This record gives sequence, C-alpha cells and structure tokens, in this order.
Amino acid sequence: MTMKTKPLAQGGGTLKRNLGLWAIVGLGLGYMTPTVVFDTFGMVARDTDNAVPAAYFVALIVMVFTAISYGKISAAIPSAGSAYTYVRESIHPNVGFMVGWTSLIDYVLLPMVNCLIIRSYLEAMFPDIPGWIWVVLYCILVTSVIYLTMRGTSNLNMILLVFSIIVMIVFVVLVVAQLGQGEGAATAISAAPFLHDGVTMGAVLMGATIVCFSFIGFDAVTMYAEEAKDPKIMPKAILLTVLIGGGIFLVASYVSQLRFPDWNEFAPGGDMQFVEDSTLPIIGQLVGGDVLMAVLTAAGFCATLASGLASHASVSRMLLVMGRNNVLPQKVFGYINPRTHTPTFNIVLVGAICLLAIPFTLELIAAWINYGALIAFTFVNISVFAWFAIRKGRRHTPRDIFNYIVMPAIGMLLTGLLWVNLHPDALIGGITWTVLGVIYLAVITKGFQQKVVAFDENQAVTGYNKVIKVPIDES
Repeated sequence: MTMKTKPLAQGGGTLKRNLGLWAIVGLGLGYMTPTVVFDTFGMVARDTDNAVPAAYFVALIVMVFTAISYGKISAAIPSAGSAYTYVRESIHPNVGFMVGWTSLIDYVLLPMVNCLIIRSYLEAMFPDIPGWIWVVLYCILVTSVIYLTMRGTSNLNMILLVFSIIVMIVFVVLVVAQLGQGEGAATAISAAPFLHDGVTMGAVLMGATIVCFSFIGFDAVTMYAEEAKDPKIMPKAILLTVLIGGGIFLVASYVSQLRFPDWNEFAPGGDMQFVEDSTLPIIGQLVGGDVLMAVLTAAGFCATLASGLASHASVSRMLLVMGRNNVLPQKVFGYINPRTHTPTFNIVLVGAICLLAIPFTLELIAAWINYGALIAFTFVNISVFAWFAIRKGRRHTPRDIFNYIVMPAIGMLLTGLLWVNLHPDALIGGITWTVLGVIYLAVITKGFQQKVVAFDENQAVTGYNKVIKVPIDES
C-alpha cells in the first residue's frame, strides 16, 4: 500500500513548494496588519498611563517564546495546520477540539474588528454620516466579494504591506522632525515611553493583553508549511515574522508616545469614543494635517480591507469544513453553491455577524479575540512539552530539558500571565463560550465515548484548496 495524493474537492491539485523564506514572512506580516498599532494606540495609552511601547515590549517577549514553540512543533508536525492541529496530535483529539472551539472566537470576530476599524476611518473622514451606514455598506461589499470567489489575496496583501510600511516610515520621519522642533516630549531619545512615574507593571500587563491582538496572524504562516520550498525554513519564518512585526510595532509606538505623551489628546472634551475606537485618523491629523490623515488612513484602510476579506473567507471556510465533517449541521454549513462554488450560507452568516459592529467598540471585541488567541498560544507551548518530552521521551539531557521543558514552560507561564489580565468582560464571555464548547463536545461524542472529528481550516473544500494524502490499495 502506497500513499497517493487525492483531492477532496472538484478540480483539486497538489500543492507546489514554491514559497521562500521572505515570501512566507511577508504573508505573515501582511496578516498582522502593521498599521493596527495606530488603531489601538489611544486605548493602550490610557490603560498603561502612556507606556504603549512597554506594553508592546512585554507582548513581544511573550510572542517570541510562543513563536519558538510554534517553530518546534511545526517542524515536528510539518503539515499545514494551526494550534488545534498540534494540540490534537500531541495531547488528545478532545483537547484539540476545545482549543479549536475557543479559536472560533478569533475567526468569527476578526471580520467584525476589520469592520469596526473601517467604520472609524470613514467616520473620521465623513463625520456627518452616521457610522451604521458604513458598517452596512462594508458588510454588503465584503460579503458580495467573498460570495463570488474565495481565492486568496496574497499578492494584494504583499502590495498593501509594502505601501503600509512606506507610509509608516514617512510618519516616523515626520514625528522625529517635529520632536526636534519642540513638539510632544521635545526629544527623540527618552526612556519615558517605557518607564516613568505612575507606570505600574499591572497596567503594562493590561496593555500587553490588548496589543497581543496586534500580533495575531504570525502563527498563520504555519498554514504555508506544505508550500515552503524547504519545510526546515518554517521555524525561522515564524520567528522572523514575530521579530520584524514586533520591531515595527515598537518603533511606531515609541515615536507616537513621544509625540503624544498624554492620551487625553485623543479625547477632546472627555469623549471616550475617540479612544475606544481607532485613533489612527486623529494621529494622522495631529501629525500632518489633512494630507497625512488621508494618506495614513488610506494605508490603514487598504490593509484592513485586505485583512477583512481574508478573515471573512477564512471563517466561512472553517464553518464549511465543520459542516462537511458534520461537526455542525451538514446540510446547512456544508453546503456549496453549485453556481458560485462558494459556501454561500456561511458567507452571508459571517456578514450578518459583522453587522454587530454597529453597537460594539474595538476595545471590547479585541479583548474577546485575545481570549481565544492566548488560549491557543498557551496550548501550543504545552503541545511542545507533550510531543517531545512525553511522547518522544526527549527529557533526559540538559539540552532536551531546556528546549522541550524549560522554554515551553516559560512561554506557557507568560501567555497565562497575559490571559489572567484580560478585560473582565472578555473573561466572562470567553469562559461562557468555552463551557458551551464542552457541552457541545459531550453531545457530538455521545458523552466523550466517540472520537471527535477534526475541523482544520486547512482542509480542502474547493477546487483550488489543499488536498490530503489517503492510502490507496494498489494490490
């Protein structure tokens, strides 16, 4: 019996190994959306008492340990997958299911986050038009595009990434020049953005739980494991994505904090709405007037729109896989429109969920997303220990103890530290969702007596998506 590649859907083909290191890093950075540092700057500055770079530094340290764990486990399990794939393989299918269930919060709410950010941009540009109109128009546009095609936008993402970074470089140069002219802190070199009177570790940790949201997406590069020219580059690609993305966030937040040493500048008349939603437009306005506001908003708009299309397609795709595996009702969630070849019900459902962006704030939705992300990051660290130290028995030499016990333990403790500092509403909502997942798991496994079916987002669902290898008897 040999292994042959068999497509799961019409027109399927095998994946080509044609992605190099920097192509994969670029895809990861594009998914992270670098301009998001300006979107959340106001709320983080408020919560950290004007120490945004300190929050990013703490989050970066946590993400580095988690990225190292991702690199180790993705090398050991080189198939395209994500946190719940690794947890399922290294710990137990039921635990993997729960990590995947918790991650559904990220998938379902990420499209809404993009909608919230777009709404904030357009409200700043056209203050006389009610925000709900932009939400409705955005949902119709994105839902219609995904309804017609679910093809990837990696090339567009790369173009938008380069454009966004160029705009951010221009922004940094302008701010440094203004600091030299006496604006803000009146200096380009200061430790105040990291440490000053009034800053507490608790506040920084609270801020780190928010900016953790900025790093979501670095783990998405694991989905390209089967398309990398050499699978051995994946650990390096994951770590480089975190380090470069973290460097961009640190530089941008550092100069922004020096330019705006007091977050109250973003809340004229005490209006917290300017802080709880995206502060990118107002930052552009205060630094460079209408011109920079328009350019910076355009960069953020394009990157956010591309991210919105990708996240909307991703969650629709995951719901389809869950439907096909009968984790969700197959006739509804597993349906593909024979004309458009897309899961139209799932796409419309996600679009309807995005309409909830009308009453919610970016701060609350980001907190809910971070709940799911931090659970996934914690269990990736645990999976390294479970796979190498337990399953493979690599726990006897000092090197193995350090690599497969000490390092993932540090990563687990750090992500756990951020998790317990989440917004109380996020903890309540997230724990409620987790409990519902346990109940649902008990139902579909008939009291945990049956093996739970996987619902990996990388499973093939359409003619151009991934394939799996199945044994074919040639005897």
